[in-house]
Amino acid sequence: MNFSFRITAGLSLALATLAQAQQPATAKPPKPAKDSFPVPRLFRSETPLAVTLKANYSRLKKDRDDKAPYRDAVVSYLGDSGKTITIPLKVKTHGIWRLNHCDIPPLRWNFAGKDTKGTVFHDVDKPKVTNACRDIDRYEQYVLQEAQLYRIYQLLTPQSHRVRVLRISYVDSASGKTEQMRYAFAFEDPDQLAERLHGKLAKVKGATAGDLDPEAGSLVYLFEYLIGNTDFSFNGLHNGELVGRPDGSPHIPIAYDFDFSGAVNAVYATPDPKLPIRKVRERLFRGYCAFNDDYPAAIARMNEKKAAIYALYHDEIGKLMDERIVNETLRYFDEFYDSIKSVDVAKRDVLSGCQGQR
Repeated sequence: MNFSFRITAGLSLALATLAQAQQPATAKPPKPAKDSFPVPRLFRSETPLAVTLKANYSRLKKDRDDKAPYRDAVVSYLGDSGKTITIPLKVKTHGIWRLNHCDIPPLRWNFAGKDTKGTVFHDVDKPKVTNACRDIDRYEQYVLQEAQLYRIYQLLTPQSHRVRVLRISYVDSASGKTEQMRYAFAFEDPDQLAERLHGKLAKVKGATAGDLDPEAGSLVYLFEYLIGNTDFSFNGLHNGELVGRPDGSPHIPIAYDFDFSGAVNAVYATPDPKLPIRKVRERLFRGYCAFNDDYPAAIARMNEKKAAIYALYHDEIGKLMDERIVNETLRYFDEFYDSIKSVDVAKRDVLSGCQGQR
């Protein structure tokens, strides 16, 4: 295990041991909560939510630094009673590539808990929001395609970000002009995800196979292969997070940011030139050979969820997508499922490309 990870795990265990030692000898262990982390209302529905986000977009478009400050904004939506609900919040830009290429950069929202009580945004804290990079249909389709990949990930495992598709009207607070009205999606704040998994985000780079939970690792690497994504690194914390657990057990790898995947096939997406592929549509398996004993269970999980995955492309969100794109995506997934129709076939066509000693 990487030395810095051993320190983190050892410190967590030491603190836990100290806390136990400070408890009175007669103290009874606390009863586990029935549901310590209820699903926020925002993520309880699959129906796209129409909202208006009013902010000074002229200023936000100049915030091309990933360390830009939060700016004042207001979000509103139509409540169940038919009345408009308005909530103040702060927004800031994020995403290095998109900051320099998008008409409206992606925004991270920041709510004050006191302002969201009783609203659809209660308990969501700091959701990231992925919007259409350009105000054209093709880029809006990219957003819907990427949202579908998060939904697939959630079908496979709760150890992934929840998402909610939004229909956002971007209104400039200075001019009153509507800048865009496009589909976007909000996804679960990483710290809240870690808390839901009873852990904390690990900020240290350098994780190896031994630092990752084999069950979670085998599944996430197969998921990335399904969608044709190579733009990630759990070792480098690039489009990947690690949730550390207080008992010192291996970290849970969490993938995110899939717009450079073959399943989205964005016109701007290219693979790393260091990789032996030339197009993002080409698949490359990047999982560790150390997980070979765990891949069969992950393959079974992928096959078990195949029908549910395909059904996502025919539900209310799937119907927002261009029919041609839906058909292309499902054919792309067909290629994956042909390669894992049995463990023996998967060993030959997929797992033989694993990283590390075989």
